[in-house]
Amino acid sequence: MIIGVPKEIKEKEFRVGIVPSGVKGLVQAGHTVLIEQGAGSGSGIADGQYRAAGAGLAPSAAEVWAKADLVMKVKEPLRPEYPLLKPGLILYTYLHLAPLPELTQVLLDARVTGVAYETVRLDNGALPLLAPMSQVAGRMAIQAGAHFLEKEAGGRGVLLAGVPGVAPGHVTILGSGTVGVNAAQMAVGLGAEVSMLGRNLPKLAELDSLFRGRVTTLASSQQAIEEELAKADLVVGAVLVVGACAPKLISRKMLGLMPQGSVIVDVAIDQGGCAETSRPTYHSDPVYEVDGIIHYCVANMPGAVPRTSTFALTNATLPYCLAMADKGFDRAMREDRALLRGVNVHQGKLVSREVADSQGREWSEISF
Repeated sequence: MIIGVPKEIKEKEFRVGIVPSGVKGLVQAGHTVLIEQGAGSGSGIADGQYRAAGAGLAPSAAEVWAKADLVMKVKEPLRPEYPLLKPGLILYTYLHLAPLPELTQVLLDARVTGVAYETVRLDNGALPLLAPMSQVAGRMAIQAGAHFLEKEAGGRGVLLAGVPGVAPGHVTILGSGTVGVNAAQMAVGLGAEVSMLGRNLPKLAELDSLFRGRVTTLASSQQAIEEELAKADLVVGAVLVVGACAPKLISRKMLGLMPQGSVIVDVAIDQGGCAETSRPTYHSDPVYEVDGIIHYCVANMPGAVPRTSTFALTNATLPYCLAMADKGFDRAMREDRALLRGVNVHQGKLVSREVADSQGREWSEISF
């Protein structure tokens, strides 16, 4: 199989879909890897390192897309890439289709098979390809929030750690999954006062034990959210409904409960965001203000630390790529239900119930 890796074109996206060790593994298994020149430069990986591992280098993205049987990326295709899609291509990347009806239709019309990292799901519900970037984003959420709480950056001038004689800042985390847990670890490490809201009560019990009283765990409800917003300096939106749009837990009216100059970091923005006032932003212009509340809604937060993120991501994604290349798509799907759950579109059909429900579309079961 020919695996193609183009350079990411999303603004300030410096990650890349494969590292040299991954190239070497695929080549040793008898496959061809074609990488766009310069694709790894943002992650500190030179073309020569790919060449030494056995990859071929292409001068343009168009050549990569044209020759590849499987394109391995990080982010969803953007409009300049739409004409490069072709029938029968396997697109293996983060897709986050639920809030993107235009891209969904483009993939359906092109008869591309889209395997979304974020919906590859094990039988126990774990998300092995989403987890590494959720870990990064959760930790970055506290860093970003702490920065934009500074007065010079537009915030209310609160130090999350506090100092002797002055109370620490209050961090409210909406969601108890991987993003939420990693955000809590960072916030606790800084010395902030931390509350976490979630709907999975057994998980909250685990976290209560894990953090030994350093995090207040609360069953999520509108009343609980409103009470937390009233005292929050930083709110981290960490909710996830796999494959579907994130629920809108914070309405515009509820912003009025928050202290002026407080910050919302909406990590759920890839799935539409959990605040009614959230809209995607970029690293070059990451924040905006609504009713006196700072919103940080960068949709590719881990792209700011590409060296860490690229290696963490590709550690997880490579084994599934190898399975599809070695076994062929159909057999790989038959033998791995987790990978099968990652398929969102296939041969012109939408096969994700969650995406279909989010967009009001029809969907079809997929089986092999």
